[in-house]
Amino acid sequence: MSANKNKLSPEQQEEILNVLETRFEKNMQRHKDIEWAKVKAKLQGNPNKLWSLDEMERTEGEPDVVGYDKKTDEYIFYDCSAESPKGRRSFCYDHEALEKRKENKPADSALNRATEMGIELLNEEQYKELQTLGNFDLKTSSWIATPANIRKLGGALFSDFRYNTVFVYHNGAESYYAARGFRGLLRV
Repeated sequence: MSANKNKLSPEQQEEILNVLETRFEKNMQRHKDIEWAKVKAKLQGNPNKLWSLDEMERTEGEPDVVGYDKKTDEYIFYDCSAESPKGRRSFCYDHEALEKRKENKPADSALNRATEMGIELLNEEQYKELQTLGNFDLKTSSWIATPANIRKLGGALFSDFRYNTVFVYHNGAESYYAARGFRGLLRV
């Protein structure tokens, strides 16, 4: 990567802002009572967060505003792509799992990549909240933040949406599949 890692040029900033505004306007049901002008002002004041949103977009997550936290004065973005983001699939759960794989290692882990991108994995509650905004992961699945007690035993959680229901499953953290990625969230 270049010396400008985690930094967008003014042109790139304008481009991602345009993409986000277009998506915001097309999906008003996701963010009732939130004004784009206020979101844009926050983003322009946080270039590192704008870079993270650009990474979410680059990896085909289609980030969009899904809420506003009055306590922290932050807008909340989730990956809203119909299926698990294509640019973030075939990863095991975390770095420990990646290191345990002796053969056929995936390119990376979900937690490593999320950290590099400056985002967090959705947890179970957030994943269920996302599903109230549309139907996501009808053909794919997404790793979700896993409680420490489950991870300590070698497992990790993932979710999908089938039969009009959100399902939460477990798998070995070292596993990875072409149809499983991860969805992230970012607070700005």
